[in-house]
Amino acid sequence: MSTVTGCSFTEQQRLCAMLSIENSLWCDGFSNVAGVDEAGRGPLAGPIVAAAVILSEPIPGLNDSKQLTETSRQSLYNCITGGTHVWACASISASEIDRMGIQQANYLAMRKAMEGLSIRPDFLLVDGYNLAGIAVPTMRVVKGDSRSLTIAAASVVAKVTRDTFLRELDTLYPGYGFARNKGYGTLEHRRAIETLGPCPEHRRSFAPFTQKDETNETTGLL
Repeated sequence: MSTVTGCSFTEQQRLCAMLSIENSLWCDGFSNVAGVDEAGRGPLAGPIVAAAVILSEPIPGLNDSKQLTETSRQSLYNCITGGTHVWACASISASEIDRMGIQQANYLAMRKAMEGLSIRPDFLLVDGYNLAGIAVPTMRVVKGDSRSLTIAAASVVAKVTRDTFLRELDTLYPGYGFARNKGYGTLEHRRAIETLGPCPEHRRSFAPFTQKDETNETTGLL
């Protein structure tokens, strides 16, 4: 990977710090180091989305998606997906999450994202999880989206991809506020569920849908 250019000395230092894990792996002979992260474990609706990214060069401003504004995330997403970087996304639907459980859905999305890369990685950095069933060496990185630049890139791609999908769902299922809440259990969203009932994109295995009274109606939404 090329050196960091075109940014302040402070930003160069920050980016170099976020590449410390990758640098160690490159020194050990691993050339295609991929980062993997997910978005959407906790919402009441919509898919879980995972992304895998191999960066071809450092990107100034790249950081954990949670630390970025929506505008910055979109700009970085365009840079990652429109440049020479290698990336792939995978999603697991709400109905599949209900069938297999959120943890297995999370693992499956991450594996599918890694397998979708056009270049096979020789090492995988995974945000927060020990990912089994992978044919390449992996490393669990706690809070990896703030410690690894490749994981941060994956977090941005996953987050923007999922947010875009939820905005599309907002036009298909108006009234739930998906464009604003992205499927998370905000008060507005929970009140909408109580008024409208669940839509096909809701995760029926999640509370409050699993909370039933003696008449078998969903309760406890607020």
